[in-house]
Amino acid sequence: MELPLEAELLRIFIGETTKLGQRPLYEIIVEEARKRGLAGATVTRGIMGFGRNSRIHTAKILRLSEDLPLVIEIVDKPERIAAFLPELDGMIGKGMVTLEKVRVITYRSKDT
Repeated sequence: MELPLEAELLRIFIGETTKLGQRPLYEIIVEEARKRGLAGATVTRGIMGFGRNSRIHTAKILRLSEDLPLVIEIVDKPERIAAFLPELDGMIGKGMVTLEKVRVITYRSKDT
C-alpha cells in the first residue's frame, strides 16, 4: 500500500483496562483497523497520565495495578480514516479521539 505525502493521524486515548465486552478495547480497535485495510496501527502504553477526571494513572512500583493510559495511532489517507470513524465512535465509551494532518516522509517495509 502506498500512502500519499499528506495523510491523517488518528489518535485514540483510552485506559489499558478498557474493554468492549470481554476483550481489551485496544485489541479490538487494532484488529478492526487491520480488517479494514488501514495502513497500520501502533499501541503505546504510557507510564503516567490523567484524563477528564484529573485522576493520575502511573506505573510507579507501588501502583502497578493502575489503569495506565494507552494511545493507539493510525495513519492513512483522509478518506480511509473518515470511513473508520463511525465504527470507532461506536466502540469508544470513555476516552478521547484526535485527528490531525501529517506529512508522510517514509512508509516502507523491507522483506529479507
